[in-house]
Order: sequence, then C-alpha cells, then structure tokens
Amino acid sequence: MTSVVTPQHASGSDDIEFASRDRISALQLDRLRWSLQHAYDNVPHYRRAFDGAGVHPSDLKDLTDLAKFPFTTKADLRANYPFGMFAVPQTSISRIHASSGTTGLPTVVGYTANDLNTWADLVARSLRAGGVRPSDKVHVAYGYGLFTGGLGAHYGAERLGCTVIPMSGGMTERQIQLIADFAPDVIMVTPSYMLTIVDAMIAKGIDPASTSLRVGVFGAEPWTEKMRTELEAQLGIDAVDIYGLSEVIGPGVAMECVDTKDGLHIWEDHFYPEIIDPETGEVLPDGEEGELVFTSLTKEAMPIVRYRTRDLTRLLPGTARSMRRMQKITGRCDDMIILRGVNLFPTQIEELILTIPALAPQFQCILERPGRMDQLTVRVESRPDSSASVNAEASVRLGKLIKDRIGVTVIVDVVEQGGLERSVGKAKRVIDRRPKD
Repeated sequence: MTSVVTPQHASGSDDIEFASRDRISALQLDRLRWSLQHAYDNVPHYRRAFDGAGVHPSDLKDLTDLAKFPFTTKADLRANYPFGMFAVPQTSISRIHASSGTTGLPTVVGYTANDLNTWADLVARSLRAGGVRPSDKVHVAYGYGLFTGGLGAHYGAERLGCTVIPMSGGMTERQIQLIADFAPDVIMVTPSYMLTIVDAMIAKGIDPASTSLRVGVFGAEPWTEKMRTELEAQLGIDAVDIYGLSEVIGPGVAMECVDTKDGLHIWEDHFYPEIIDPETGEVLPDGEEGELVFTSLTKEAMPIVRYRTRDLTRLLPGTARSMRRMQKITGRCDDMIILRGVNLFPTQIEELILTIPALAPQFQCILERPGRMDQLTVRVESRPDSSASVNAEASVRLGKLIKDRIGVTVIVDVVEQGGLERSVGKAKRVIDRRPKD
C-alpha cells in the first residue's frame, strides 16, 4: 500500500455549501482523481475491476468520464469480507463499523482519524442545515454499536457544540421518561420508531406536542411527505430528513434544510452522486428517477467507487444550498414488490394509509402464495379511538385506493393499535412468506 495523501481541505468549510457550480465541479474533479488513484493503488479489488474494465484513473479527464468505471455492489464488499476493501494498513484504522448482516455477511467499513473528523464535520453541517443549534440538547435514539447511526449522530452533534443524550434505541418507556426529564430540543431517530414513541406517549396520557422537542432528524429508512405531516402534527416539531449509508460513510451524506424541506442537499464536496437506470446501468440526466450511485471523494480508509445504493430518487438543482438535492427516497430496488406483474413499493402503501383518518401509519406488507398466484396482505393498525365499523369501512376504502391508484388487488387486515410488532430501529415493512423454490 502506498502512503495516503488526502486532497487539500478535505474537511471542507462552510462557504463551500454556497459555492458556484463551477467551483464545486472543479473541486470534485480534483478530489475524484485522487480518490480513483488511491483506490487503484491500494485496494486489490479496484485494481482488478479497473483493469478488467479497461480503465485507469488517468482516463478521468472530466466528471462524465466516471461512467467508464465499474460499479461497486454490496456483493463486492461481502466478497472482500472483512477488510479486503481497506486502502490503508490496519494501524491507520481508528474505527470499524459494519451492517447487521441480516441478508448475508455484514458489510464492513473502516475509518482513519481523518475520516472520523470529516464525518463529524459533515453530520454537524447537516444538523445545522436542519435547524439544530449549538446550544441545543440532542436526544440520540439511533442504535449505538456497529450500526453507524448512533455514533455518527453523536459525534456530529458534539462537533456542532450540542449537548448529547446518548439514549440509543429501545426501552421506549425510558425514552419517554428522559424526553420529559431532560427536555431535549432535538431527537434523532428512525421515523418508524418515533411513531412507536408517540403511540406509547398517548397510551400514557401524554400529549406528544407538549414535550420540549423542536426538531426531529429522521433517517435510516424511506419515509413520505405524509409521514412528515403526521410527525409534525403529532409532535409540534420541524421534521427533517437525513440520509447516509455505512458503505459511503454513515449519516451525513445528504440533509434536508429546515427552511425549505424540499429534498436533501448532497454534500458534493465529499460525495459524487449519479443516477442510473437500475436495469441497464446507464447514467441518467438530472431530474430523471433512477438508482442512486455514490463515489467518495475524500475517504482514506475505504474509498468507494460508483457504489450502487439501491435507493431510488432523482437529482435536482440546489435551493437553500448550491449543492444539488436528491428527492426524498421513494423506495429501494430491493424493496420493490412485483405482484402479478405490477411494481409497487411500501412507501406507496404508506401514502394511501395516511389519507384515511381511521388508520395509523404502522403497517406491514405480507407476501404469500397460497396457490398458483402471489397474494399481498396489507396489515395496518387502527387509531385508538376507531370502532369496529369504522375499521371495516377503512379496510374497504384502503383496498379500493390501492386497486385504483396502484392497480393491484390486495387483502387489507386492520388490527387494533399495538397489533403489529414494534420496531426500535428500521421498520420491517415487507415480510415475504412465499416458497423459495
């Protein structure tokens, strides 16, 4: 491995958020050249992949040339488990994180001290854009440990100058007690678990809008505009979206600005985004929906080249910041349900559920094959004050909405509040019980 020489000003500065496109593009090109060379020189996987595709880092003359380079997938990371994607010696690794590994081997990521410094800066930048201030108390209810959410949020909030309450996930009663006793201004948590906390508050006779919370920073799973409306109405807060994934760095890759709430600004001085056709791999122009792909520009320990996130979105011009925005994630390629030839995503179901007052935004999509045909059951909780007759009417209404808007016939099963298993992290929206043959 060669020595690491990170490009100048890797930690960035506040003025870059408002820089001209020309300045941003020039910085990206400089950093991208460094990152590709760093990956090629120090990661055997990338040397093999680049050579196999007939490309070399020196072939990058402008940003569009990145399309010549091969993609990186989660399968590549697992094939090089645990440390084969690292570009620095173990002695230079300050921290290791990993995914849960629920669908196979975990994906492992490493950080140098500089990487951790950059990460904290970017989360601090994100929180500031989301309306968090240095004097705020921040209640972190993301999980701590190998998952990047808890520690990423923690060190970013501290970098901004906040007081951090490192609660982690779970222990809902304790969450409620500390929110009441410690009076945090901000909560960082998955939106599905925030709903669990809200339901538990209501069950205890606590008005969720009576708490000290002013801002909710929600991430780690797709959530809709209707979910934002629900969270803001229930809690009396500003609900903003934060985006990240461990393979790229963790939370803090992109952030919604509290004054616009019109998509997430990607921190393009550290991550180069592309949108591709998920079927062909062709790069799509800004404004078209497809799969989000990221290339890191400043990571030392584990550079990532054209990583296929599986998240579906589109790139849009900057508004509150000059850096481009990504639309809120509409779903994932690997979360897509194909039901009798129709493609649908859990977020589409959520949108329709939230149009029916009797239904709560706690739901699961259960796929089964009782005969020759696939069958989808949407199991959804009712509101606490809904009667049996109201629930029956809501069931019929939701089934009709799904048929009319999405084009498939489903079974709708409305259950009482608390009838579905609660998530303390990312919600499991799709349960596939179909035979694997």
